[in-house]
Amino acid sequence: MPLTISEPAPPGQAPPEPTRSTAARHTGIVLVLFAAVVLACLASVLIGAKNVPPGEALRALTGDRSGDALLVAELRFPRTLLGLLVGIALGVAGTLAQELTRNPLGDPGLLGVSAGAALSVAASIGVFGLTSPYQYVWFAFIGAALAGALVYAIGGAARASAHSGGASPVKLALAGAAVTALLMSLTHALVLLDVRTFDQYRFWAVGSLAGRDGALAGQLAPFVLAALVLTAVIVPRMNALALGDELAGSLGVRVGVTRLLGAVAVVLLTGAAVAAAGPVTFVGLVVPHLVRPFTGPDLRWLLPGAGLAGAALLLGADTLGRLLDHPGEVQAGVVTAMIGAPFLIMLVKRGRFREQTR
Repeated sequence: MPLTISEPAPPGQAPPEPTRSTAARHTGIVLVLFAAVVLACLASVLIGAKNVPPGEALRALTGDRSGDALLVAELRFPRTLLGLLVGIALGVAGTLAQELTRNPLGDPGLLGVSAGAALSVAASIGVFGLTSPYQYVWFAFIGAALAGALVYAIGGAARASAHSGGASPVKLALAGAAVTALLMSLTHALVLLDVRTFDQYRFWAVGSLAGRDGALAGQLAPFVLAALVLTAVIVPRMNALALGDELAGSLGVRVGVTRLLGAVAVVLLTGAAVAAAGPVTFVGLVVPHLVRPFTGPDLRWLLPGAGLAGAALLLGADTLGRLLDHPGEVQAGVVTAMIGAPFLIMLVKRGRFREQTR
């Protein structure tokens, strides 16, 4: 049975009826998060091994490529754009994963997506000899999609064997854990057999925004945009699922189809993010819990807030990593783990967990 947490409101709790005052409060929260993203973007552009004056960043926007403006245009702007894209994707995907599995400790990796991408990248390096992120990024995306499809197929088959259509939250979580364990064991075996594969794989596996440019963000942006549009379409049905499968079905919601579409959105979002930046940890887990106390469980507000908070968190972690080891840098995936691990411990210690049947 999945775990749910009573404080703050857990995933799977039915959203209350909106009022004018709550809508105004939620709008204010989203605007505050948007301002945080703007500040994080400014810090990402201006702060690094060499701090750049704001005037130089403005010159880069006008097309000037002399002095520090070249650094901003060629490195900082693309890196910030990629961090924005990946952060939004992970924040929304983490929220959807927790809702689909009804597990407050769930994240996109719970559905096997990150493990599928990792195995695919290791195989592309070790078997096909690929060396550039722009070459194996598509292998990562395909591996993530196939792993997500496998998890849903196993979960759906187990559900169907019980004469109930669709993949249940419990079956999805269990299938995801099993597939993740299998794929990660294969990945470890592959990288240990080949030293060259291990050397290249470990730089991708730590999770980083360094060394990427705007072309990579442009390649993956259509997938993220498509997933966000799909998410917006199914939000009312996802809210109805929080009432329980039987009641949602009586309201005309096709439960199995809704869960399948939600899983597709998670795969697209996580696959794109992992393919671009590697398996950045804890963003998808932490962000929904940071935002939910302010927006409540209504996904119409929780999902936009989680996307903005994810972008602010990842960009902030990336910028902080540049300051921790100046003039070098600590990878963004390491910083998010440093932030997320204590939060997870606090969540487990302070949360009053209880089993909930569906």
